[in-house]
Amino acid sequence: MNDFWNGRRVFLTGAFGFVGANLARSLAEAGANVVCLRRDDTNPNSLDALGLASKVTAVGGELEDLPLLSRILNEYEIDAVFHLAAQAIVGAANRSPISTFESNIRGTYMLLEACRLSPLVKRIVVASSDKAYGTSPTLPYHEDLPLQGVFPYDVSKSCTDLISISFARTFDLPVAITRSANIYGPADLNLSRIIPGTIVSVLRGEDPVVRSDGTPVREFVHTEDVCSAYMLLAEKIDSARGEAFNIGTNEPVQILELTNKIIDLAGASDKLKANVLLKHKIEHEIDAQYLSANKISARLGWVSRVNLENGLRQTIEWYNQNLDSLT
Repeated sequence: MNDFWNGRRVFLTGAFGFVGANLARSLAEAGANVVCLRRDDTNPNSLDALGLASKVTAVGGELEDLPLLSRILNEYEIDAVFHLAAQAIVGAANRSPISTFESNIRGTYMLLEACRLSPLVKRIVVASSDKAYGTSPTLPYHEDLPLQGVFPYDVSKSCTDLISISFARTFDLPVAITRSANIYGPADLNLSRIIPGTIVSVLRGEDPVVRSDGTPVREFVHTEDVCSAYMLLAEKIDSARGEAFNIGTNEPVQILELTNKIIDLAGASDKLKANVLLKHKIEHEIDAQYLSANKISARLGWVSRVNLENGLRQTIEWYNQNLDSLT
């Protein structure tokens, strides 16, 4: 059994969000001592939804507060840092780009500066996104493609990525960057996202809404796979520092097909159908995105273990069991 994380001190940003909460659970189950940063006292939140509040240490404050970050890293003797905190909703970024840039860009360089000043931090994983690539005619995306985000959220992830690489190359900071496909799984409380929103609609007996023409192509990766990749990169930081790694499944799917698959897996295909709102593409939305995860597979031996159908089944079951708490 791998005991790498047993007793290891970890600082995790974004732990009260969906992906961060799932990573907190994986780390806690592996024996790590997890310290989290909590900006807002939001309820419900994903950490509480997974029953993890008593298993982590939460410190209140903002990611842009350098003295606070330095204090956390020093006083809690942090060895490993996972940076997942971000404003992650594309629509919100378009409505309020400045707040997204403050959180996603400034928050990143403040955290990395605190890590640079700490002699204790030995491994850092920064979560970027496939959105950092922007729109590219080359599919699937591979790590050598230029980062050319145009719209606010995409730009914020391109910057997060480049800032991380800059700290790694300039200061020899032990940073690895992840560029994940769209992540799904249990405890995503943001129902504006396609998978949780569709699942909850179907479980409530409502026709799920597709907020596009249904033709965009995306790739979806389960939190179980993402968390295993994050932790592996941190464990193998000497082989990963200063580099970015795609995390995906090689299962691109059209949004309308995904919606129909959820309806079918939930056993509602005879009662419900997708409500496609538009007959045209959405402005400022990338039409097709999916990744090659060959690099992390070849370099570190990571492979996706949760295919889309099984992942959706697991996710539907979680929402079915927790539906009352979401209403």
